[in-house]
Amino acid sequence: MTDPVFDPDLLSRCISCGFCLPACPTYAATGDEASSPRGRINLMRALQNGDLDPYDPTLEEQASQCLGCRACEPVCPAGVEYGQLLEQWRDHQWKGRRQPLLARALMLAARMRHVFRPLGALRRTAAARPAAEGTPSAASLMLGCFERVLFPGVSRAARHLAPELVVPADQGCCGALHAHNGDTVAGERLARRLGEDLPGVIVTTSGGCAAHLASVLGSGRVRELSAYLAGRGVTGELRVDGRRATVALQDSCHLRNGLGVWKQPRELLGQVADYVELPSAATCCGAAGTYSLLRRRESRRILDARIEQIEAAGIDYVAAVNPGCLRQLRTGLRRARSRVKAVHIAELLAQAAGHRSP
Repeated sequence: MTDPVFDPDLLSRCISCGFCLPACPTYAATGDEASSPRGRINLMRALQNGDLDPYDPTLEEQASQCLGCRACEPVCPAGVEYGQLLEQWRDHQWKGRRQPLLARALMLAARMRHVFRPLGALRRTAAARPAAEGTPSAASLMLGCFERVLFPGVSRAARHLAPELVVPADQGCCGALHAHNGDTVAGERLARRLGEDLPGVIVTTSGGCAAHLASVLGSGRVRELSAYLAGRGVTGELRVDGRRATVALQDSCHLRNGLGVWKQPRELLGQVADYVELPSAATCCGAAGTYSLLRRRESRRILDARIEQIEAAGIDYVAAVNPGCLRQLRTGLRRARSRVKAVHIAELLAQAAGHRSP
């Protein structure tokens, strides 16, 4: 007998009530039951029971089409942990050569800490700052593998907001990219290694990384930056053309749905600017890790609707709490030739406090 694809306890929790359907972006876009969490779980059961060929085209399509946003989890009365089921599904569907080539290349690149360290230094990410000898560190700043190259100002801003954070130099990928793309074994291994490399509480400027690390190391060991700063608050004010700036937020799906962190960034932004809630701020922007690269057409459809909302809101800034979302929003705003700026929340808060990234 072959090993089951899914944890039977996780799979059995779904009672097919349908509460997840209105929360699911792909179901809203297609109206297809198979493109909903309930429909996908029925496909998982058919796979588990041997009622479908392991590489049935519908299984392949739906494992890929799902955004993995986990918006179905908070509304589920049975407590189905859909995110874990999706990871187990992709572990099976994306074995070996069936793994998307681009995802495989990105995962390989993310493991190359010997490459990211000099690239981060070249891009002037936050300078390494070890803990004082003989003094245990209460918290350390995680430098995202791709974030340190694409958005180096984010880590500098985080250090400005929380100067007590230590920044170990030799740190690698947290493994979130691997866990979401069919290699949970590597994802967990990388998370544990990072947990060994970073002393104290791990503070991260990436919502997706925070959720993954918390799932492996425990929620007590990990804090997303806005959650870390929430207790102390922030100072200063964002101003545009002599007036108080207007700011909206794009939630990180995994941060909101996986860790329940969504009030804190809104409260912090409201302390330095006039906060405006977008109608669909809590739903996926279409970035979804590698989704915007693997499923470009669906990702753009979601993003275009979001950009229309941002334009209609008449805001100055839209803040992101995840580098993938930041990249996605900047792409859409640039394409629309919008005057609205997409900025990471760390940089906005640091700007309000008078810090200017060089």
